[in-house]
Amino acid sequence: MTSRPPLVLTVAGSDSGGGAGIQADLKTMLALGVHGMSVLTAVTAQNSRGVQGVWELPVEAVRAQYRAVVDDIGVQAVKTGMLATAALVETVAELLADTAAPVVVDPVGVSKHGDPLLAETALDSVRGKLLPRATVATPNLDEVAQITGVHVVHESDMRTAAEAILSYGPRWVLIKGGHLPTGREAVDLLTDGSEEHWLRAPRLDNRHTHGTGCTLASAIASGLARGLAVPEAVREAKGYVTGAIGAGFALGSGIGPVDHGWRFRA
Repeated sequence: MTSRPPLVLTVAGSDSGGGAGIQADLKTMLALGVHGMSVLTAVTAQNSRGVQGVWELPVEAVRAQYRAVVDDIGVQAVKTGMLATAALVETVAELLADTAAPVVVDPVGVSKHGDPLLAETALDSVRGKLLPRATVATPNLDEVAQITGVHVVHESDMRTAAEAILSYGPRWVLIKGGHLPTGREAVDLLTDGSEEHWLRAPRLDNRHTHGTGCTLASAIASGLARGLAVPEAVREAKGYVTGAIGAGFALGSGIGPVDHGWRFRA
């Protein structure tokens, strides 16, 4: 009998265009050899040009999905993405408190196109309820500013950003520096407050990068579910995402997605 792959649960919104959200998470998990499961928090009408509409699911529906999966099947890592409202953030944080598995929190605030995906009223819940549950938090620079007020302008500012996020309680934080004008490299900082890992990859000339954050967080969760230590899981995930960005393709008339299956076509 074939052995069962590691189990990873994504708690996130749906992207009807297939490039980010639940769709990106499940594609990433398949590509990295784990079994992906999902708790849907919101439905978006979304394409390559942006988000045309968002409909959050009721708290009861999110809780029922989570309990159905975790109580029967179990889980070896959880990834959270778009949670949209304070009620959903607090519900998910409560559920995570009862789950003995590593958690990757991607504190999704805005879409690739600049569309808001988290209510301003939910920020306190992210800071006080959700981030303390995180094994790894993976904010980009816009999300760092939204959560902490720290604006990263130079690479050296990433340490200050990391300290600010860590003050809310995650064990590790990965500050994603992809929006920094750092020349030929995309630089990220992973730290737990004592050890630092600077992750560098070539900055690729490809505008089709929709879903990068979801993909990276899901790749980290997949590595953790397979038993990797946090630095190793993040380093492996960074390599996977760099390849996916390089293979990103045009879709519609706007920004296309990264290619989650790039290794199958390499």
